[in-house]
Amino acid sequence: MIVVRVVQRGDVDALMRLAQETGPGLTTFKPDRDALAARVERARRTMEDKAEPHEAGYFFVMEDTDTGDVAGVCGIETSVGLQQPFYNYRVSTVVHASQDLGIWTRMRALNISHDLTGYAEVCSLFLSPRYRTSGVGGLLSRSRFMFLAQFRERFPQRLCAELRGHFDAEGTSPFWRAVGSHFYQIDFNAADYLSSHGRKAFLAELMPRYPVYVELLPEEAQECVGLTHNDTIPARRMLESEGLRYENHVDIFDAGPVLECHIADLRTVRESVLARVEIADVPVGAPQDAPRSMVSNTSLGDFRVGVAAGVPRDGVFRMSAAEAAALDVKAGDPVRVLPLKHKQG
Repeated sequence: MIVVRVVQRGDVDALMRLAQETGPGLTTFKPDRDALAARVERARRTMEDKAEPHEAGYFFVMEDTDTGDVAGVCGIETSVGLQQPFYNYRVSTVVHASQDLGIWTRMRALNISHDLTGYAEVCSLFLSPRYRTSGVGGLLSRSRFMFLAQFRERFPQRLCAELRGHFDAEGTSPFWRAVGSHFYQIDFNAADYLSSHGRKAFLAELMPRYPVYVELLPEEAQECVGLTHNDTIPARRMLESEGLRYENHVDIFDAGPVLECHIADLRTVRESVLARVEIADVPVGAPQDAPRSMVSNTSLGDFRVGVAAGVPRDGVFRMSAAEAAALDVKAGDPVRVLPLKHKQG
């Protein structure tokens, strides 16, 4: 069974192997043993209530319980911007008008913003290409919302997700070329790496002091504002199906959209329910059109979530002994269940 679980201290070697598959695009999950060990330790301290508020964050791994193979990772930062500023551009509308000349213009302006300070953030999503088959990516991404639903009291009211912005055929960001490169004088990957690893002092020192008028930028850069990278479009659709929306905040480097919502409005938070486990002889290999549900245990220190056939009935969810073992539950234990309304991918 494929399950997503909270990271354990013994996962570092497996995470190192998985990080070798990421390539240059994911700056928050690199094959750096010290950084990975620190990330794991920070997540465990958070679950043990030993982390400071500014460093609290959760980290999850996807595991094939049949083989022990670690196939993916994802994370939740509990409250961004409490120590290092969490910068975005706020896209606002500026109107210029002259009654004498009969001229009225409306333009977009980008203003440096700290509006999302204190939000939780879903982040660090990576799935090995070896496991990119139907339903697996959806389980990995949505597992975080099951955790949010089960441990709602551990998070603030609002949630955000930064999405990768548009890159051209040469693999560069037109928005970075038009704006960031002139101010920071380093390449995009270097700036993104420094920022994602908490070294943000250069942003405050070098960033634009005044609003950036979008209409003064080259046309290709204008079109990037709020535009999602092609590879990230499926992730955006999934997040939007959960209830996150673009509210006119964009990334300061590539102008990719930032989605946000109230955690209480997430579909998983609203629609998941608690049920009791019943161990039964459940047929293996249920038909593709059979109803399925995401199911998690309710343990903080060993949280696990997977997909199983069936839906809860009368407060009971029936599962096989193998599924119960994979989720570390037994008959009579509570589980959180989210019926899946359509095929997840």
